[in-house]
Amino acid sequence: MKWEVVIGLETHAQLSTRSKIFSGASTAFGASPNSQASAVDIALPGVLPVLNRGAVERAIRFGLAVGGKINRRSIFARKNYFYPDLPKGYQISQYELPIVTGGTLDIVVAEQQKTVHLTRAHLEEDAGKSFHGEALSAVPGHAVPGLAIPGMPLVSDELDLTKLSGIDLNRAGTPLLEIVTEPVMHSAEEAVAYAKKLHGLVRWFHICDGNMQEGSFRCDANVSVRPAGSDKLGTRCEIKNLNSFRFMEQAINYEVRRQIELIEDGGKVVQETRLYDPDKNETRSMRSKEDAMDYRYFPDPDLLPLEVSDEWIEEIRIDMHELPQERKQRYMNSYGLSTYDAEVLNSDFDIGDYFEGVARASLRSGEHLTSADYKLCANWVINKVLAKRNQDNLLSWQFGVSDDTLGYLLRLLRSGKIGAKTVDDFLNEFWDEFRNSGYAHHGGHPQRVDELIELRGLEQISDSGEIEKIVDEVLAANASQVADYKSGKEKAFNSLVGQVMKASKGKANPAQVNALLKQKLTGN
Repeated sequence: MKWEVVIGLETHAQLSTRSKIFSGASTAFGASPNSQASAVDIALPGVLPVLNRGAVERAIRFGLAVGGKINRRSIFARKNYFYPDLPKGYQISQYELPIVTGGTLDIVVAEQQKTVHLTRAHLEEDAGKSFHGEALSAVPGHAVPGLAIPGMPLVSDELDLTKLSGIDLNRAGTPLLEIVTEPVMHSAEEAVAYAKKLHGLVRWFHICDGNMQEGSFRCDANVSVRPAGSDKLGTRCEIKNLNSFRFMEQAINYEVRRQIELIEDGGKVVQETRLYDPDKNETRSMRSKEDAMDYRYFPDPDLLPLEVSDEWIEEIRIDMHELPQERKQRYMNSYGLSTYDAEVLNSDFDIGDYFEGVARASLRSGEHLTSADYKLCANWVINKVLAKRNQDNLLSWQFGVSDDTLGYLLRLLRSGKIGAKTVDDFLNEFWDEFRNSGYAHHGGHPQRVDELIELRGLEQISDSGEIEKIVDEVLAANASQVADYKSGKEKAFNSLVGQVMKASKGKANPAQVNALLKQKLTGN
């Protein structure tokens, strides 16, 4: 309680463009080392960068989503430093005049809402990636990445790759949006809540795919401590490249303990950049932390100032769909869904869009869905479709069954034509077809559903007279279970229901079976 933690986050979100920010080279993940590093990306003599319009559009979209100011004029600068994976010796970034300034994100921690203020969001290019030792030997093809260039031979298999280093420049020039917060968070829990909210937002508006395993969304945490009640910031340390929410929480908590123990033992915190080792659950020093002056920023002479018009910003605004919080409230207010269901269905844009498609397709002509109907659709989407999508590790827009098909199945379920087990069986069958197609085509379609129901004789018996006849026969043949139920043994009722369903070969409408049995056993 003697110390206050202060945290600010810098997040690098890889923009979802197919080409790089200043060249036409591909941004696809997993290509052979150095096969996507163009002359522009590594600034060979005589080349000039050309700004990717799609990257700018995504930055504007983000600024609008967080309520930031879209600067009509922004400037690209050269940030001068040399790392092995940045061979041109500078990174093109934005410094004094970024594309977005300000903005906010609301988070909830321990049922308390907090507003996180953003400083800026600016466009920049990514650097390459270095491999060392064991990591290098795992590179596909067992080639030293720095030499795996078309026209150059692969390194001999006789070399011990575990003793070498290599560079893959495929990532060089990949478009990034760096999103910087004010130092306004005071716990690892708040930092993680913010990172998750930001992660959901950039995926929602298709600004970034959010794939943390591939490095598309990674955070740097600036952590410092100060005496409780002080308004002076302590010396900060930056923890680089946190690519999971769990590691972020562990790294921040460790760093807070380290700094407090260091100060209380009479030492001083040194401003530096640190890396987190999840195996040892500790941070360790990487390099001294640079300040802006160390980078010798100056406007890039090869790029004119970026100017965006009010008309273009308005076009982007009109094209944007509603915010997650807005749609969540609509689901709760208009559809009567619970807070939990609304949260899950708004975990990404595509699953909510799919749910609405299912609900529309489940409508019969001339009817309106009730809250119970929306709840039915939500249950199938969350418990079946979303579970299967996560199990197969699919992209957010990939579904094994189309919303039209699932909606039609639920329409038949609501009308009593088929039962829940039949819906589940069809869903599993169609999803298997989707897998067998290489995740290329939806399984099943509404017309095929009708054909299979007729072919397999799956239509439920809904004629009350026919169901009553089966119920009477089951009651007459199971006098002991009838007596058990009348003596207060509720389990006997379920057994009788099972007998009726078995006698009808699973075709009797369960709701009608339950109602008729209750009526005949109680006389009501």
